[in-house]
Amino acid sequence: MTAQQSLQIISETFNNSRKEILRGSAKYFMLWGTLLTVVSLVIYLLWHLTGKPEWNFLWFAMPVIGYPIAALMGKYSKAMPQNEVSKMLGNVWGVFGVFAITLSIIAIFLVPMRVSLIIVIIMGLAECMSGVLLKNWPIIIGGFLLGVGGAVFAMLVKGEAQLLIFTLGGVLLLVTGLIMKLQYK
Repeated sequence: MTAQQSLQIISETFNNSRKEILRGSAKYFMLWGTLLTVVSLVIYLLWHLTGKPEWNFLWFAMPVIGYPIAALMGKYSKAMPQNEVSKMLGNVWGVFGVFAITLSIIAIFLVPMRVSLIIVIIMGLAECMSGVLLKNWPIIIGGFLLGVGGAVFAMLVKGEAQLLIFTLGGVLLLVTGLIMKLQYK
């Protein structure tokens, strides 16, 4: 086998693996997009109707609900290939989750800050980085729109209406997942 043939096989293997990761990731984008949309709307409506921002504590229900569902989805589906790209992808979203939860706790107990602004930026960044790793333009564009558009929205809007950016973010994740599912049937 020549060096050129070896490189061709490596390239084909990488591309097939990337497509499998995209195909498998679509359902998780849809899960988290749906969950983000529902939770943000519920919190928005409860805060709007009662005038109490304490409803924001419901955000902590997202990982409590989402992680077990994601684990069940993974248990009953075809195993995704584990390689450096899939590990980096998992790490990107893991780091996002740690930052989001840590910053929320700091904002609650130590230093008041505009958590919506920070979280929407890092969420958009995590989605963009996922798109770059997977070489997928819908993911890159969705992440850019969420991060940059969300930052502008969070600066212009006050109070409970800021939660609507997360509703939009959820819809963007959901649509991105649907596009991925259609692209990689």
